[in-house]
Amino acid sequence: MTRATRLVPASYRATLAEPAFRRLLSGLVVSHLGDGMSVVAIAWLALRLAPPDRAGLVVGAAVAAYALPAAAGALLLARWLSRAAARRLVLANSVLRAGALGAVVVLHLLGQLTAGRYIALLAVSSLLAAWGTAGTYTLISEIFPAERRLPANALVGTSQQAAFVVGPAVAGLLVAAVHPALVLGLDALSYLLLAVQAGRLRPPAAASRTGDGRRTGRGFRILAHRPELIGLIAVTAVFYFLYGPVEVALPLYVADELTAAAGLLGGYWTAFGIGAVVGGLLGGMLTRARQWPVTIAVIAGWGLLLVPFGLDAPVWLTLACFAVGGLVYGPFPAFSLALFQNAADPADLPAVLAARGAVTTAATPLGAALGGPLVTAFGAAGTLLGSGLGTAVLALLTAGTLLLHARIARGRRGDAGTRRPIAARRRPGVRSRWLA
Repeated sequence: MTRATRLVPASYRATLAEPAFRRLLSGLVVSHLGDGMSVVAIAWLALRLAPPDRAGLVVGAAVAAYALPAAAGALLLARWLSRAAARRLVLANSVLRAGALGAVVVLHLLGQLTAGRYIALLAVSSLLAAWGTAGTYTLISEIFPAERRLPANALVGTSQQAAFVVGPAVAGLLVAAVHPALVLGLDALSYLLLAVQAGRLRPPAAASRTGDGRRTGRGFRILAHRPELIGLIAVTAVFYFLYGPVEVALPLYVADELTAAAGLLGGYWTAFGIGAVVGGLLGGMLTRARQWPVTIAVIAGWGLLLVPFGLDAPVWLTLACFAVGGLVYGPFPAFSLALFQNAADPADLPAVLAARGAVTTAATPLGAALGGPLVTAFGAAGTLLGSGLGTAVLALLTAGTLLLHARIARGRRGDAGTRRPIAARRRPGVRSRWLA
C-alpha cells in the first residue's frame, strides 16, 4: 500500500473498490463539473439574449427555469416514475438534460435562439432533475449495504461542492473565449457521459423499484402531525428563497456595477465553492455540536456576509465575503438533514424527505424569479443587501421562536412537577411519568 493510499480513510477505500460505484461516480463527477460551468454560462447567455431594459427579468427567469420545474416534476410525475428502476431514473434525467441543452447549442448555431426559446429549453432540461437525484441515491443504496452508504454519499456530495471550485473558473475562461451557448454544450456532453455510465450499471435485481406512488403524499400526511418538522421545512425553504435573488443579482452586479467580465463572476463562485468544500468537511467533524444553534448560526452568518455588497465594498472584500460565505454554508445541508433524521422515525424518513424535497427544491428558483423585479427596482447591489438583511432577520426570528418554545416547554414541565399524581407522592422511590 502506498503512502498516498494510506492517507485515504479505510471506509473510502472500500467504497471506491466497488466497480459499479466507481462507474457511477465517474459520470457524476463529470456532470457536476458541467453544472458548475453552467452556473456562469446560464446567466451570461441570458444577459446576451435579453433586451437591455429587461436583463434582470430574463436572467431571473433563466435561473428559475433551470431548477423550478424539478419541483413540479417531483409531484406531477410521481404516479408514473415512483416505480421506475433507479438506473432508469438517472438515465432518463441525463438524456433529457443533454437533449435540451444540446438544442440550445443547435439553435444558437442556426441563429434562431431567442430569450423565450432559451428559457423554455432550460425548463424542459430540469423537469426530471429531482428524479435523477433520487435515482442516484437509490442506486447507492442498491450497491452498498446500510453501513457502507455514508462514505458513498459523502463522495457524491463532495464532488458537487468541488464542482463550484473548478466549474465556474473554467466557464469564466471559456465564456471569454467562445460563446456561452457552447459552454452549455459541454454541460450537455457531460450528461451524455453520465447516461452512458448509468446505462452500463447492473445493480442487484432485489431492488426493483424506488417506492410507491403514494410516497410523497404520505410524507405530507406525516408532516401534518409533526409541527417541529414543518417548522424546519419552513426555515429551510425561506432560507433558500432568500438566497434565490443572489443568483440573479450577482451576475448583474459584476456586469453592470463593476463593469467586469464573466471571469470575475466565475471567481466569485469559485471562492464560494472552495469555502463550501472546506466548510462541509469541517462540519462533518462537529458530531458533538448542537444542531439547531449551528443551523441558526449558518443562516445568520450567510446573511451578514452579503451586506458588504450593498455598501460599495471593494472587490477583494466581497470576494473574501463570498468565500467565507461558502465556508459558513458548507455544514448547512448535513445539519439540516440531521435534524430530520433525529426527529422522524426511520420508517417515515424516506416519505418525509420526499415531501421536504418537493418544497425546498422550489424555494431557490422562486426566489430567483423574484430577483429579476428586485434588481430592476433596487439595483443589483441593493438586492444583494436586501437578501442578506432578510436572511439575518430569518435567523433572529428562528432563534426567538425556539427560545420561546423552550420557555413554554419548561413552564409546562414545571406545572406538571407541582401536580404529581397521588400514587407518586405515596411512593417516593417511583419516578412519575409527569416528571420529564
